[in-house]
Amino acid sequence: MENRFHKLSDVQSTNIGMGTRVWQFAIILKDAKIGMNCNICAHTFIENDVVIGDNVTVKCGVYIWDGIQIENNVQLGPNVTFTNDKYPRAKKAFELKRTLIKENASIGAGAVILCGIEIGENAMIGAGAVVTKDIPPYTLWVGNPAKHKGFVTKEGVVLSLDKRDKDGNQYKIINGELVR
Repeated sequence: MENRFHKLSDVQSTNIGMGTRVWQFAIILKDAKIGMNCNICAHTFIENDVVIGDNVTVKCGVYIWDGIQIENNVQLGPNVTFTNDKYPRAKKAFELKRTLIKENASIGAGAVILCGIEIGENAMIGAGAVVTKDIPPYTLWVGNPAKHKGFVTKEGVVLSLDKRDKDGNQYKIINGELVR
């Protein structure tokens, strides 16, 4: 293995882009697909039916199960928890529910993401939030269950619910983009 994979990691996949670093005690199964310039931190697990885009950061303690797709430039904070089974029972087959994290989204430490949902482009999920439904693009969600608390620009500027920044500038969504 190349030196970009820590000697104490278990990287079984050959579908990992250039510039991606994998830290100690990370496990990546053989069919996982991971893009370029990602940072897969220590104590992570990535299952087979997983696709991760370019420039993604997966902080420590994140397990990414079958059926999860993560697009480019996504930040997953420490101990983000994903699920892929809506009604889990021991030793029972289940219907795999797919989850999609869209480009440039950020998910805070300790957030729980239930299966079968989509988190929109540039959305931000606060630390400890429990997300149970689709999250629209450019929105900020916090709490348990997660509630809409504002908007977020592509650059990560948090706006109030009336789409104003701290200086009072007004933003609008035009052609799917949040613009001033």
